[in-house]
Amino acid sequence: MLKKWHQLTSKVLFKNPWWTYKLDTFQIPGGVSGEYHYVYTRGSSMVVPLTKDGHVVLVNQYRYLCDRESLEFPCGSINEGHTYEQTALLELQEETGYQAGAPLQELGQFNPYNGVTSEICTVYMARDIVPHNGLAKQDETEEFEVLLLSPDEIDKKIKHGEIWDGMTLAAWMLAHDQLR
Repeated sequence: MLKKWHQLTSKVLFKNPWWTYKLDTFQIPGGVSGEYHYVYTRGSSMVVPLTKDGHVVLVNQYRYLCDRESLEFPCGSINEGHTYEQTALLELQEETGYQAGAPLQELGQFNPYNGVTSEICTVYMARDIVPHNGLAKQDETEEFEVLLLSPDEIDKKIKHGEIWDGMTLAAWMLAHDQLR
């Protein structure tokens, strides 16, 4: 078993509604000390939405840091007091205008960038989705284009680099076998 690092101090450098930027000092076995800068979050939920006829719903949105559009599954940060499942249901409705027609199925969890963030993303599959009466209130920085694609179309878009979001790629790996 690998030896754990020992946290000496932890300090918040910056905080906003979505994440906290922290600086820890640590000591590793053998006595070496150092600093670790990272982003702390309460986690996130991502949903792979399926229609009754087998299509998968994705959203296209603009991503500022890469200055390009990105095809993604609905996803969002866990707000204080919410569960992963509540967040998944809310993001599905807010980003796509759909709601789950059956109970959500948890597919697994992953960390999107484990050297930089503590975030754990839980992935759900929403089956038999149906239109909801209107979109939930979106954040003022969000604009979505909703697309329905077949699993084969998603595979092709991944192969051609048209789907490049790492969280969506990880979620697709968790969901892929469920669709075959």
